[in-house]
Amino acid sequence: MGISRKPRNRRGGLSRRDFLKHASASAAVATLAACSSSSPRDGGGTPSPDSPFKHGVASGDPLADRVILWTRITAPAEASSVSGQVKVYLDPALTQLLGAMDFGAEAARDWTVKLDFTGLAAGTSYYYQFEALGHTSPIGRTRTAPAGSTDRLRFGVVSCASYAHGYFNAYRLLAQRADLDAVLHLGDYLYEYGTGEYGDVRPYQPDHEMVTLADYRTRHAYYKQDPDLMELHRQFPFITVWDDHETADNSWRDGANNHTEGTEGAWVDRKAYGQQAYDEWMPIRYPQAGNVGKIWRRFSYGELADIFMLDTRLYDRDVPDGLPVSATGKEAGRRMLGPEQMQWLKDGLQTSTARWKILGQQMVMHQWNLVGAPLAAGGGQQLNGDAWDGYQAERTELFQHLSDSGIGNVVVLSGDVHSSWAADLTPDPANPLAYNPLTGEGSLAVEFVGTSITSPFAIDIPEGQQAMLLTNSHIRYTDWDRKGYLLLDLDANRAQGEFWYVSTFTEAGATESFATGYQALSDANHLEFAAVGSPAEAKPDPAPLAPQVPA
Repeated sequence: MGISRKPRNRRGGLSRRDFLKHASASAAVATLAACSSSSPRDGGGTPSPDSPFKHGVASGDPLADRVILWTRITAPAEASSVSGQVKVYLDPALTQLLGAMDFGAEAARDWTVKLDFTGLAAGTSYYYQFEALGHTSPIGRTRTAPAGSTDRLRFGVVSCASYAHGYFNAYRLLAQRADLDAVLHLGDYLYEYGTGEYGDVRPYQPDHEMVTLADYRTRHAYYKQDPDLMELHRQFPFITVWDDHETADNSWRDGANNHTEGTEGAWVDRKAYGQQAYDEWMPIRYPQAGNVGKIWRRFSYGELADIFMLDTRLYDRDVPDGLPVSATGKEAGRRMLGPEQMQWLKDGLQTSTARWKILGQQMVMHQWNLVGAPLAAGGGQQLNGDAWDGYQAERTELFQHLSDSGIGNVVVLSGDVHSSWAADLTPDPANPLAYNPLTGEGSLAVEFVGTSITSPFAIDIPEGQQAMLLTNSHIRYTDWDRKGYLLLDLDANRAQGEFWYVSTFTEAGATESFATGYQALSDANHLEFAAVGSPAEAKPDPAPLAPQVPA
């Protein structure tokens, strides 16, 4: 979420955190198992102390026939390059070798290794292990996307992991689910602040705000050594997109709230450093050849789902609007996606034949009305100009495309705001002639906003949640306090979003509980309450914890 550690916005005026507190109070409606035989001492979930694989393993961007495999080599100081190999197996005991791929790691990419392993079967789980410098890495498990007829899909959905605010218990608990097809990370994978500047439960490395390429690399390395995040990466492929804190708070195309040109260098350089480190340290197919910065991409999960990952932050976003917003957010030229990405999305939605169209993105799409009014009467006043409320022309363009083209079964997944929400997506929610909250008539799509892993919500006013629900009949559910993850369960008949919360995040170790669920029935395009969570599904065994035996 765009919360600056500074008391005032560097562009002038109140910071978003200060404004939200002020707006809420003044309006009285707070408005979001075996190792490679070459080295039996390695291979478990946590690398041994002398292992060069100190940052674990990861996989991502699964297609029906391939997946990205990632690791990082801690190289000897005298090394100019390190060669190695990754092996892929059909079984967790690593007895059925499918194939191998050689690699070379170099300092130019911060010793990170990213391989696109091809020739895989659709909808299949695999186990992999890297070898280098006489050691083997922890064993990872990954899974390809299915092709053709697909009965069911389950995704973990996460965002906003401020290391300084606590422990990643939600990652560990999500990793213990054996039946996920992938983890969708919607951004704020890491935060740019220095120790004590935003949260004080755990310190950072580097201890200062990250600004240079070395800073961004060091922070990524620090995160990758967190045991809970390391375990989640080891068990499931990730499909990721960045938000603002992978560069700086409230970042946009040409700047950021938490960036000062005079003392922190040129934004174009800092943005490039953040993007380069992200490319190096994340298991993602980025950048595409000749398209640096174009992180948006599409994943097909058979006939059941197409996933569109969007960039609502860095590529072509205009500077965030003021808070609150009203007509100022509606001007035709104001960009969130920009024309190129918007056309790509509209074309993709138009041509998709999948039952469900999933939009994985950062910003809250549904309206947060401080004052509700039909569009014909001005549309009222919205709270969050950093989200789609501040870019209403593009939101209207997308809604109009869904309506004009008869595109249904669209599920929007959002992060950023450190709180939980479930809402119908309708162009005119305060107009009873355009939207009926009792039947859902007039809703074009649905949205689930997942809570954060640790990051705090900006408002702490107990009565605000109820006031928000009363002012916004299209919002079905919200929780501003609890942390955890969202579980998305899909079959041909419904898309169900489930909110799972951890018992604590300020200390290591926690339990989890199912809070509530909402579902969209096929072709209904609106949410209904789901009283119980979806049942677990049989899937191949997790990646094993191999014994750590001295050589």
